[in-house]
Amino acid sequence: MPAGYSAGILGFSDSAFTLLRDLIAQHSGVFFGDERRDQLADKLSDLVASLGMTSFLDYYYLLRYDAEREQHWISLMDRLAVPETYFWRQPEQIRAFAQIVAPEHLAAHPGRPLRVWSAACCSGEEPISLAIALDQEGLLDRMPIEIVASDASQALVERARRGIYGERSFRSLPPELWARYFQPHGERWRADPKVHDRIRWTTANLVDSSAVRALAAVDVIFCRNVFIYFADETITRVTQSFAEGLAADGRLFLGASESLTRLETAFELTELGSAFVYVKATTAREPRESSDTRDGRAGAYSIR
Repeated sequence: MPAGYSAGILGFSDSAFTLLRDLIAQHSGVFFGDERRDQLADKLSDLVASLGMTSFLDYYYLLRYDAEREQHWISLMDRLAVPETYFWRQPEQIRAFAQIVAPEHLAAHPGRPLRVWSAACCSGEEPISLAIALDQEGLLDRMPIEIVASDASQALVERARRGIYGERSFRSLPPELWARYFQPHGERWRADPKVHDRIRWTTANLVDSSAVRALAAVDVIFCRNVFIYFADETITRVTQSFAEGLAADGRLFLGASESLTRLETAFELTELGSAFVYVKATTAREPRESSDTRDGRAGAYSIR
């Protein structure tokens, strides 16, 4: 299908694009700039057509005012999600977590659970990787550990709960760990309950500050490859919610292409082993609105 074809057929006018773009950003966090207009049309066209609608503007009014709009938002969140992740992504961060952060916590807080939140778990590869790393260090059964994994997409969370993965998910996992922690399941592989069952799976939208603050009451947050989709103002709001919940000596891990250093947040970048991680600033600063807010639009969503 040629780029822009769906937009033309369904009437993706400038006004319809702006209204939908801003509503989606407000509700989900995914911000589609002008250069991503055709991408948004492609993501939505089949969904809009399946509802018997002939224009994107009709879909906008459905999301705003329909009595069953919450169900339509669930379908939209699943459509917006990008299920592209894999085990052992950014291994230097995983090693820093298991070899430095976890032992430090055990020494500083004996008997207190190490609480970890994978804030955009996608189909589950990240939190399972963390559990594997802890087990490799002999810590999974040595200390109390609580791992919570969430995503805004209910469909992806259900996939994570099943714990069954195809070959692409293993492209960075060392073969010996693949053999040890996964069993064949037809043409796919099922995660060992020893690591999979240590994780509590739930659905959460990073735009929902009350939900974020509750989940952020942990010692470690992994929120990787999510902020690349957010407007700066939204990143500032989400990280402020992180800071309000995160332990005083907690750590925040972001993706390799993400940075908070250009924003005013309650976090400072530091080096931990061979990885970079964010910690709470000694004197937390109240975040202010960034000068780059992508036309003033806001949003927040958990995507891989």
